[in-house]
Amino acid sequence: MGKTLILFRHAKSDWDAAAANDHQRPLAQRGIKAAKAMGRMLAEVDQLPDLAVASTALRATATLELAAAAGDWPTRIKTDAALYETTPEAALDFIQNLPTTADSVMLVGHEPTWSALTSALTAGGNLRFPTAAMVRIDFELQRWPDIRFGLGSLVWFIPPRFVTDGKRKH
Repeated sequence: MGKTLILFRHAKSDWDAAAANDHQRPLAQRGIKAAKAMGRMLAEVDQLPDLAVASTALRATATLELAAAAGDWPTRIKTDAALYETTPEAALDFIQNLPTTADSVMLVGHEPTWSALTSALTAGGNLRFPTAAMVRIDFELQRWPDIRFGLGSLVWFIPPRFVTDGKRKH
């Protein structure tokens, strides 16, 4: 068994909120609903990560907290400032330093980094992450430090429009 990485873009934020700065921008009602639905969906399909790390931006931490609560995840949750305003290269460094004990890790962060990181990790084409979308990338490697660009396999990509109230649309 190798390593699994789930990238989760924060849910829709409220641009009209009276936030002090970009870092403090909260989720919009639509974002709250999408985060919960994505959290339930991930639990429903039994794809829960061992560890989830969110950017320290309010919209990212709220997305993770809402998803985990809605899906009743047993996942260990952390925040890390390194995931805010990061680059694909810095994100790769972050991934390479993940704890070896976690086989499946979710990172909750931002665009345009998540699209570029997915493309780089999978040596794939252009993927555009809408808010609250998730992608799963698998690596046939036993250790996070061995992960490099181009070594990942895209397993699934799920935008929130395919998930409603925790149930997949037919």
